[in-house]
Amino acid sequence: MAELGLAEAYRRHGPGVFRRARHILGVDADAHEVVQDVFLSLHERPGQYAGKSSLTTFLYSATTHACLNRVRNRKNRERLELQRFDSLDGDHVDQRLTPEQASMLRRALETMPDQLAQVAIYHLIDGLTHQEIAELLDCSRRHVGDLLERLKAWAQAEEAS
Repeated sequence: MAELGLAEAYRRHGPGVFRRARHILGVDADAHEVVQDVFLSLHERPGQYAGKSSLTTFLYSATTHACLNRVRNRKNRERLELQRFDSLDGDHVDQRLTPEQASMLRRALETMPDQLAQVAIYHLIDGLTHQEIAELLDCSRRHVGDLLERLKAWAQAEEAS
């Protein structure tokens, strides 16, 4: 961050952070607020970006977390029934989520454990491979497979209740 000022980082990366947030949240107004939250947090606590990865990777992860927090903090949480996530078995998601499935997933993120929520976003919304997710989460590819199995079990338990 030292070589790249916050204003320049915002200018370069703000649009990408917005697209990421809008992709997860589905609402422009919420996405704009997430952009502000992410960069304000970086301004207030610049040490959180330790330079272990690129600024783009850091912002991608920070935006995902900020979106998860926003989803979870919504006042009016709706109870929902989850469909089985049959696409969890493959390395790639073969088909994109329908708008209805994406909406259901966004609501499910409100109560989903944090690590499962991250994997759900990366795999089901972004369509990332196990390897790509492993790099983002800084874990093994096998651990990603285990998390996807836990996500599937969690979704089935929610569906049954």
